[in-house]
Amino acid sequence: MDFFQQFSSIQSLSTTSQDALNEICTTKTIPKNEIIQQPGSLCRTIYFVQSGIARIYYFNKGIDITEHFAFPGDLIVRAESLFTQLPTSKGIQALENTTLISIDAHRLEQLYDNHRDIERLFKRLFELEHVNVIHRLESLQFKTAAERYADLQSNSDIIKNVALKHWASPKSR
Repeated sequence: MDFFQQFSSIQSLSTTSQDALNEICTTKTIPKNEIIQQPGSLCRTIYFVQSGIARIYYFNKGIDITEHFAFPGDLIVRAESLFTQLPTSKGIQALENTTLISIDAHRLEQLYDNHRDIERLFKRLFELEHVNVIHRLESLQFKTAAERYADLQSNSDIIKNVALKHWASPKSR
């Protein structure tokens, strides 16, 4: 899988580790607008976007609010549910036909003892995602909605494929 090239800049994996990880990876193509994970469910899967766009969303007083977009190469997971094993109030949805690499979290954890390089890789991936969450929070605290949208546009041409209702939710104004 070509996502191993992306990983190599974070943590190199031995051939044995790549083979072991590849065995627990599943590639799925999700149709546009399909829900990948429902709000209220337990997160047991880690996703990497290969193509397309996905979003994390939640409902506040019946209003659908987008929290985050995931583009090709991005990790998308409901970490608060994955790590606590409690249901998440947030969902994941494909905004266009989206191809994901999915990894069952339990099977991944089983690889950690025999493949320390895999454990280090995912530790680093979750650290990087934590930093991304902090940046998103700081953006909400210190930037206007217009500034945040300009940042999003400057980082990706793909945003043109996202419906206005998803990037202009009431929380982001």
